[in-house]
Amino acid sequence: MNKETLISNYYSLHRNELLAYASSRLGDKDEAEDLVQNTYLRVLTTDKMLTAHTLPALVYTICRNLINDYYRRRAFHYEYEHYIKSSQIGEISMESVFFAADIIERMERGLARRPKKCREIYRMHILGGMRVSEISEQTGQKYKTVENRLGMARKQMRSYLRAVV
Repeated sequence: MNKETLISNYYSLHRNELLAYASSRLGDKDEAEDLVQNTYLRVLTTDKMLTAHTLPALVYTICRNLINDYYRRRAFHYEYEHYIKSSQIGEISMESVFFAADIIERMERGLARRPKKCREIYRMHILGGMRVSEISEQTGQKYKTVENRLGMARKQMRSYLRAVV
């Protein structure tokens, strides 16, 4: 049995189970449906060896990771909204604008010291909000190369910002 047939059969038999699992974790049926669809898209594009025994574990692992990503993004947005709402009834004070500009300026000075490829990857990840896999696809670099360069740039930026601040 080929990979697509195996996944198709599993999807038709277990889609509703996975949807119930995702719905119970998210509390939103529409979000859960999107997440289940993304789960199966990732399973279809994976290069891992799949069998009838390994497929269920892979499907639920991918789904769980997507749920965790959803809550991570959601927490970040809530923190940002809370900051904006708490700053003088929706108005951003001049002090916070200067503070943000100062941080951005320091970050740019630190980035200028990094190799061009590390600098681009760091900007795509931090400022663009892109994941390593998306950066890898867009730049045409291998996933591990992007991951290593991003890790190196993060480490160097942390040490630079600690030294400057």
